[in-house]
Amino acid sequence: MIDEVYFIGVDVGSGSVRAALVDDKGHVITTCVKEIQTWKPKVDYYEQSSKDIWECCIFVIKNVITNINPASIKGIGFDATCSLVALDKHGKPMSVGTNNNEQNIIMWMDHRAQVEADSINKTGHDILKYVGGKVSLEMEMPKLLWLKKHLPNKWNDYGYFFDLPDFLTWTATGSMSRSLCSLVCKWNYECSSDGKQGWNKGFLQEIGLEDLCANNFEKIGNNVLMPGERCGGLSTDVANTLGLKPGTPVATSIIDAHAGGLGMIGTHGDGIDKEMSSRFGLICGTSTCHMAVNKKPVLVRGVWGPYYSAMVPSMWLNEAGQSASGMLLDHIISSHPAGAKLLKTMSSGDARNHLRDLLSKMAEQEGYDDVSYLTKDIHVWPDFHGNRSPLADPLMRGMISGLSINTSEANLALLYLATLQALSYGTRHILDALILAGYEPFKSLPVCGGITKDPLFVQIQADAVGLPILRPHEKDSVLVGSAILGACASQYFKNVQDAIENMGGTADVIPPNMSTKAYHDKKYRVFLRMSQDQMKYKSIMNSNL
Repeated sequence: MIDEVYFIGVDVGSGSVRAALVDDKGHVITTCVKEIQTWKPKVDYYEQSSKDIWECCIFVIKNVITNINPASIKGIGFDATCSLVALDKHGKPMSVGTNNNEQNIIMWMDHRAQVEADSINKTGHDILKYVGGKVSLEMEMPKLLWLKKHLPNKWNDYGYFFDLPDFLTWTATGSMSRSLCSLVCKWNYECSSDGKQGWNKGFLQEIGLEDLCANNFEKIGNNVLMPGERCGGLSTDVANTLGLKPGTPVATSIIDAHAGGLGMIGTHGDGIDKEMSSRFGLICGTSTCHMAVNKKPVLVRGVWGPYYSAMVPSMWLNEAGQSASGMLLDHIISSHPAGAKLLKTMSSGDARNHLRDLLSKMAEQEGYDDVSYLTKDIHVWPDFHGNRSPLADPLMRGMISGLSINTSEANLALLYLATLQALSYGTRHILDALILAGYEPFKSLPVCGGITKDPLFVQIQADAVGLPILRPHEKDSVLVGSAILGACASQYFKNVQDAIENMGGTADVIPPNMSTKAYHDKKYRVFLRMSQDQMKYKSIMNSNL
């Protein structure tokens, strides 16, 4: 039926591409997923292929519109990880390391640019106050500087650099525009409420990337649009490939975590304050991103931002996070002898279900009314892949206290539980930093992403911070967020806020178990002490004694 209204949301995560067909109420009608290829040429190096990713996009989009009238598709939105895409002067993939041009993406989680990030931070440039005082090696300027320093023979042959979300809209439409979200959050692009906006030439010159200013910043973009703004229509070739109408509106893109924030920040929960600035969003996947918006800019040491209009128009965004969360939990299970054995006969999700059941039995045997009490003697510091926030130290490492010579499933279950708690205390650590810097106390935590399918993770997040969790009924908030952008590009709604209100949907409210507060307070004190101890160890080993 032509009078049906649908939007397509496309999400490119770290390991897969997903697409969803979404109606104008924010209901996900159907989804499709396809895995992405990733190369790991060296330790802490992660590369992908833009060609492979676009082919995955074609596959999932075609799948979700099967038997759908193309005239019903009113708009398309893309989100993706903040990974760096390198192309030559003809727009073809160009290698970022090896001689294989297929490997033309440096992933967000790639840590090769540590020296370059340190070099940028030593400048002390005023622009760094908008990234918590220090640029992260996950961002794009350190990666670009790495390419210039380590691939000098290739540097001048690069024609264009895109954040991955912007590469997708360019491929779909031919538009060279860039998203304000990507540039402000990951490229040190300036934007403020007083109208100031643009690339900072002085900063680029000071860090050694002055050549990016050439030809009106042609390589990195000079046409910058708001997320959700129409950047163009599907090109004829792409539309024919997908089976859609040429000219179908395509929205200016957004970073994947920010799409999740957009998709759930307007969700409705019984008894929960609707004010956006009262909500602290968690988008939990391979890593976890923590999102807070405010009507005024709040500078928070070790937390990215404040970014103006990067997610919600006319509001300032602070973005924190944990570099490894889902990835860490997978590692904890797979690296344990009992976990490796479980994974031979069941999926990762089934293994987690098994461990939860085991923990419940263990708590019952010990006479505990809550499983959290089982980890009194085991503590974890979760920064196995560095600390993103609020310490902003990529050299931090994981710590476990309470290990024993025990390879049983029960031992794995305790370690898994302690890691869930550690991730929750990481959230509390970030919340404390935001409030100390000037945020009003938050009233709820909307959550989405793969880890939130684990009810124990969700409950412990609530208990650890003492706030209710909002878990959207729609399980794919990131895809809903992308679809919201498509709806905005089609002008079906009058603005982004209107789309958020109409497509945000409803959520379950999971209240905290306040009877465990004293226990979690003590565990949190141990958590903070572990980071302090690690710094002492480093100080001792770096001394001349």
